[in-house]
This record gives sequence, C-alpha cells and structure tokens, in this order.
Amino acid sequence: MGGCHFYPKDNTPGCTIEAKEFNKHLDELKSLNAAVVGVSKDDLKSPGKFVEKCDLQFLLLSDSNSEVIRAYGDRGIFGVGTLRNTYLIKDGKVLKVFTKVKPNGHAEEVIEAIKSIK
Repeated sequence: MGGCHFYPKDNTPGCTIEAKEFNKHLDELKSLNAAVVGVSKDDLKSPGKFVEKCDLQFLLLSDSNSEVIRAYGDRGIFGVGTLRNTYLIKDGKVLKVFTKVKPNGHAEEVIEAIKSIK
C-alpha cells in the first residue's frame, strides 16, 4: 500500500508538522507494508532542502509542472500549487482519499485507515 500526500509548500509551518508526523510514524507504516511519498509544486531544489532540514526518511517529489497534481485533480487555490490531500493507493487503485487534511494527527489517521483496509 502506498500513501501519496500532496502538500502546498516545503518549509511552511503546516507542511513541516505533517512531514515530521509521517516521519515519526515511518516504522509503523513500514510494518503495515505502507510507503509514504510527498508531492508539492516546489522547484527541484526545495524538497531536498526540506528533507535535509527535517531529517525526513521518505521520498518527496517536486511536481513543478503540475502533471501529477493535475492527474489527481488536486489543484490548489486558483489552480496554483496543491491542496493538502492524501491518497491511499494499492495495486494502482485509489482506496481512500483524505481531503482538506489538518497536519496535526494526520499520520495516525492514515495508519488507522490502512489498518481498517487490510
């Protein structure tokens, strides 16, 4: 199972909280055979700096041309950036979508959803 979490911008308060929470729960996610990937519209350099600053142990992707963001219909305000949404994906199928995510506690919410799906 995979979790693709879209977030508005590297190094902003909410995105930092959410990323650190996913990072904190990586062992439990791995024990559930789940992987986390973060996606933002930031340029190619930004995610690397964000990973380093927060010591993140999961993959962050830059979607600066919005191809993935558009594919998920995840455009942000006025079509700029992305919303804070998470998609649980298994075998290429979206099993659950979390919209308008609140950063605090979201990792635990995702873990509970994965447990209920298995």
